[in-house]
Amino acid sequence: MDIHKEILAGCIKGESSAQQKLFDAYSRLLLGVCNRYTTNIEEAEDILQEGFVKIFLNIKEFKGDAPILAWMRRIMINTAITHYHKMKKHRYHDDLDEVKETKFDDCRWEDSDFTREELYNVIHRMPEGYRMVFMLYAVEGYKHREIAEILGIDENTSKSQFSRARRWLQERLIKIKESEKRR
Repeated sequence: MDIHKEILAGCIKGESSAQQKLFDAYSRLLLGVCNRYTTNIEEAEDILQEGFVKIFLNIKEFKGDAPILAWMRRIMINTAITHYHKMKKHRYHDDLDEVKETKFDDCRWEDSDFTREELYNVIHRMPEGYRMVFMLYAVEGYKHREIAEILGIDENTSKSQFSRARRWLQERLIKIKESEKRR
């Protein structure tokens, strides 16, 4: 029997050793997914834990028609979005109409080289509404219609949030690029 099938069979039976093996095999990767949608690692760890509880409670529903990682990743993303909705009322929100828009027509990005850490840090500092739409659209591949349904916003709001997120990101990356030139 394939080791993954053995682990899945054990998880379906509720065996804690099999659950631990599944957690050990995928928790680091899935923590990265959760961290994309949070402001700090502790929050991402909470989402990861809640997501794994959902995985273990619903493992019998896994049909095997897609890779287990894809199925678990979808659960983590949905858990992160649910967490976002719960916490939304407790967080500071920027008024989007007051956000300064900047044009970047004269920028040449092909000459830029940013490290993974620089990109991660900039994206992680992005205002939460921007980051949620940016991650769902640019990283996860959702359509604006789907994002609007998931986040409970208008489709045009999703599009404008993504556009503003891109501008916000570009503005920060330009500052990094300029500071590197001064060195």
